[in-house]
Amino acid sequence: MKRIISVFTLIALVSFMSCTSDSTDDSGQGQTDQFDRSAMLVNWADNIIIPSYEGFDVEAKALNAAAAAFVATPDASTLGTLRTAWESAYFSFQNVELFDIGKAEELRYSYRLNTYPTNATEINSAVESGNYDLALPSAVDAQGFPALDYLLFGLGDSDAEVLAFYTTDVNAENYKKYLSDVTASIEQLTATVLADWKNSFRGSFVSNTSSSASGSVDKLANDYIFYYEKLLRAGKVGIPAGIFSNEVLPQTVEAYYKEDLSKALLLEALNATQNFFNGKAYKGLATGASFKAYLDYLNTIKNGSDLSSLINAQFDAARAKANALNSSFVVQIETNNNALLETYNELQRNTILMKIDMLQALDINVDYVDADGD
Repeated sequence: MKRIISVFTLIALVSFMSCTSDSTDDSGQGQTDQFDRSAMLVNWADNIIIPSYEGFDVEAKALNAAAAAFVATPDASTLGTLRTAWESAYFSFQNVELFDIGKAEELRYSYRLNTYPTNATEINSAVESGNYDLALPSAVDAQGFPALDYLLFGLGDSDAEVLAFYTTDVNAENYKKYLSDVTASIEQLTATVLADWKNSFRGSFVSNTSSSASGSVDKLANDYIFYYEKLLRAGKVGIPAGIFSNEVLPQTVEAYYKEDLSKALLLEALNATQNFFNGKAYKGLATGASFKAYLDYLNTIKNGSDLSSLINAQFDAARAKANALNSSFVVQIETNNNALLETYNELQRNTILMKIDMLQALDINVDYVDADGD
């Protein structure tokens, strides 16, 4: 199969794209900023980040167990159970992918779990040779959820054809081993990141209240906006829709082989980013100190409205556009790509509100290389 450049690689190529902003801060930032950053960091760690990883850790374990059951008895029943576990875990992962800090950053966690599209040619070659190392940087596009997408849905056009690769194919044992190694890696990496948060990183994270580039607030704010701008806005929508190329790229959608999940995964990620902005507890209704609370404390106004209200309204506007899309972005691109472009535009408006207006209000500088002009 033809090698397809990964979304993460494509993201690195879009820095020439520019966007404009009429950003003006009408708030008059003369007051001394004494917002309780410590309370915000504690809320982030204890009510959102760690519980999100705990939830995903359960899903990752269930996924690996389902893979083990399938490998032991590869039939239609165990395949169906494994596919369900994969889908459930993939949704749960959308709630932790935005936290690329600490051990997750060190392990290249989000890259190893969700670089898409997967490289089917590399996977097949690794299976045939039996020689591969998922820890190598070159293997990021041959593992994680996108690799499982291919291994569970893309090997054939029917369940029988997929099952043949794990039963009668000359490399059946190697396919089973590769599948097992991928799910085991997801479980092990997640357990490592979660343990680090619980055992040591949580303490250093919440205590680092410095208002500087090395402070926890500044670092996570940058990670959060990078995720929203590059992986959610561009990766899930902009790149497939052809924003950064001369043609549409339907083969780059998330969950390409189980393509009817692409919209649902976007909506789950969008909910996760908005909930984090508002300081909403993971799978709860309570809210705590957050970006929204920080902006409200500073009385940050844009064009006569609270900036936090504008950001939330824009999240809602993007969600409304996304809800109207086909469940499959491949089908959406083929039938009415303009609707996907309109969704991108709504997401882009919040990129400006958060990356320009919010960071300016919070006196946080962008720490990643970017030449988007926004």
